[in-house]
Order: sequence, then structure tokens, then C-alpha cells
Amino acid sequence: MTANPETSKTTKSVSRRRFITAAGATGATAGLSGCASMFGNGSDTGAQVGESESGGTTVVWGFDATVAQDHADQLRTALHEKGGLSDDIRVEFQPGQPDSGKRRSTYNRLLSSQETTPDMFMMDNGWVNIFIQRGQLANLSEVLPESALSTIENEYFGGFTETAIDPASGDLFGVPLYPDYPTMLYRKDLVEEAGYNPTEENWATEPMTWKRWSNIAAEAQDVSGVDYGFTTQWDIYVGTACCTFNEVLSSWGGAYFGGRENLFGPVGERPVTVDSDPVVNSLNMMRKFVHGESFGGEFSDYGGGFTPTNILGWIEDSSLAPFIDGNAVFHRNWPYAINQAASEFGDDLGTMPLPYGVPESEAQFPGTGGSTSALGGWHITVNPNSQKLDAVTQVIQASMREEFQLFLLEIEGWLPPRASLFNSETAAELEPAGDYMDTLRVAGENTMARPVTAVWNNQSSKIAEQANRAVGQEVSSSEAMATLQSSLEETERNN
Repeated sequence: MTANPETSKTTKSVSRRRFITAAGATGATAGLSGCASMFGNGSDTGAQVGESESGGTTVVWGFDATVAQDHADQLRTALHEKGGLSDDIRVEFQPGQPDSGKRRSTYNRLLSSQETTPDMFMMDNGWVNIFIQRGQLANLSEVLPESALSTIENEYFGGFTETAIDPASGDLFGVPLYPDYPTMLYRKDLVEEAGYNPTEENWATEPMTWKRWSNIAAEAQDVSGVDYGFTTQWDIYVGTACCTFNEVLSSWGGAYFGGRENLFGPVGERPVTVDSDPVVNSLNMMRKFVHGESFGGEFSDYGGGFTPTNILGWIEDSSLAPFIDGNAVFHRNWPYAINQAASEFGDDLGTMPLPYGVPESEAQFPGTGGSTSALGGWHITVNPNSQKLDAVTQVIQASMREEFQLFLLEIEGWLPPRASLFNSETAAELEPAGDYMDTLRVAGENTMARPVTAVWNNQSSKIAEQANRAVGQEVSSSEAMATLQSSLEETERNN
């Protein structure tokens, strides 16, 4: 049985959003000409603070430091030539700290002090919701024209957009710039040697169950003689909580807090559900992969013992190294790993969506089940204190043009936030990622965000620790999750 991308989990999340309704209520006055007066930042003539001597306006965009340093002039040119931005508007890219946490702290300090610049920000989707809850960002449902809001609603990856939406009001506070999410990499030559035909079976786009996948991994390792059937990340760090454990439990129909609808709160009012059967089953499956346990026969028809205990201390790069060195059949990682592995293996590299435990129709909690990839990536957000909001909305709309999004894909490998562009000629010609766009598109349609709230930092460390203890056989999976259940309930009560 396979998950159907046409009925992916993100489809359900789209129907929950209400930001189009909010935009419709403001009507045409929320368009480009109306946002200055709406935010009280301009005169009746439409002149904006920040006009240059030539009559133009400079918008300051808090941006990725490396990309701003390497490609600032190209980005500016592309916003005008590919995005259609007016020549009267100039964009200055203000480099942010490379460390996401430090950048978040800087932006929090700037916004708390009501600084007027930067006018707009690149913000990690993992912490946009915290800024929304603090009331620190401009409400884009009241700023962007309805045409732009409709494009985001109808064309962008729903699960990614949802991380920029206020869960209480349904209003939009960020425009997706580029998403990031993992896939399963594998050695095509090794699985073919074991008797499988990934091309005929459409592995690139049709997710398979963990059960079938585990038997393939075990058999291919045995036939090829490589050290590992599978490498991944399971260290006690945020990546386990946000991503690898989140993916596995979600694919089994489990959830940290009762399903997708509770990802972003309200803290203290949502159920804690880590001690549920799907979550425990997902950990037992990982124990099967690592230690070969069958749990009274429950996982007797799964392959096992093909994953090293090293994963308990591995993060992304350390888990990638054995795969690049030719010592593993399968490897779970983010898109950057595709480029590295393709350079090493060429046509012998394959990619596939992550496997799943139960289909969505059988999931215990809403919005879970089926192939699930963790969600990274960045949004565009707006400083509500900016004195140039008319110009800012025009920059945002320029960044939403398909031509500009494909430009970002070409120069930096930033995946577009809309599924249709993965089928474009530009994407197909990109080396080497163009050969793997079909898998990346399907994975993008089946993402699960981390449950970021004001208490997530505290919760994520507890999650990673207990998930690591369970897979490391320090305690049973049910014991680890009972401990975690109590810990998370305490953090929810004491927020």
C-alpha cells in the first residue's frame, strides 16, 4: 500500500486557513496603494520616508549573510528584471548572523525596540510563529493584495505556508521564500543488484511502507556486503525532536500534541499524546532497525539489524559520511546531501520520499500518517514599524514571481515554494538536482512542521533525550514516552 500524494496531509491544512477571507474583507484598499495609510506611515500624497535624492525608495531586507555577500547585485537585478520590481525601488540586503538562533535574538531585539529597519526579514519557519504570538510582525492579510494572497493559498506548499499563519486568526504573517525538507537517498546499483527495479516501481514518487522498505534495506545490505543498510540522525539534539523522530512518529499516525491542528498551540490547552500507541510503535520500529528486536512478533515481518547504533550520536554530516564513502545502502538527509552524493555516485544515486507506517486514512491523529518529511526553510516577514510599507509589498510581490523563484533555485539551490515549478525546464536542467526534482516535489507536498511555540526549546531537549534513550535500549519505548508525557505536560502547564 502506498500513500497518495494527491491526497497528502497538506491538503487538509489548506482548508483550515482563513487568510484569504481576511484579505477579502479589506478589499482593494489593502493593495499596494492602501497599505501606507493603513499602517499610518505616510502622507496623503503617498510619499514615503526613506526616499532617495532621485525620488526612489530604498528597502532594507534582513537576509542570509552568505548569499547577500556573494549575490547582492544579482539579486537586485533579478528582482527588477525577473520580478518586475519598479526601478524607483532599490533593495539593500542586510546580512543576518549565520547562526539561526543568534539571528532570531537580533530580530527580536530590533522589533522589541520598535526599530524601523530592516523593513523586512528572512525568518526561519521554525520561529516565525513565536514572533506572530508576540505581535511583532505586520499582518500580511491586511497588507498584500488579494491576488497575492490567492496565489499563496492556491499554489504554495500548504504545510510550509501554515508555519507563517496565526493559528488563532488564520491571518498570514509571512510569505514563503524557500522550503527545505529531507528525502531518502539510496544506492540504485546496490538495490538493483539485490533484484529490485526502482525505475519500474516508481520509487522516486510513490512512497512505500516502512515494512517493505526495511526488508529491501536488509536484503540489499546482505547482498552487497556494505557496512550499513541505513544511516540517519538520532543524537540528543534538536534535529531528532524537530525532524527524524517527528517524521517517524507522524508517519505512524502519531503526534506530539494530538495532531497537525495543535502544532502551534495554544500551549496549555492542547493534548499531549506522546504516550499513544502510534508513537510507541514508531520507536519500536527504530529499535527493530537498529537491534533486530521483534517485540513479541509485532515486527517479525520487518527487516532489522541493518542500522548502526552510531546513529545515537550522529547528526547530519556524521551520518552522511558513511553513505558518501560507499558504506550504506540508504540514507536520510536534507537536499544538500543530494548534491554531494550525486557527485560521488552519479546515475547510481536514487532518491525517494520517506516511507510510512500507516496511510493517512488509518492515522490516529488528524493530519498525520503517510510519507512525512520534516520541514525547514525560510519566510519573508515584515517589520510593522517600517516607514516604507508600500515599497515593501512591491518587493514581496516581485519575490513571488515564478521567474525570480527559479532564479533563486539556479544560483543558490533554494527550492521554490510552489509545486508546479519542480516540473519546469529550469528545474530539470539544474545539475545535479534536476534529476531528483520529482522526489523533492512529492516530499514538499508531505511535510510536517516542528511544533514551535514559546516553550519548544525546553520541550525539544526533553523529546530528543527520551527518543534517544528508547532507541538506545536504555528503557522500553513505552517507559520513555511515559516519562516524556509527564515532562511535556509540565511544560504545557507552566508556560
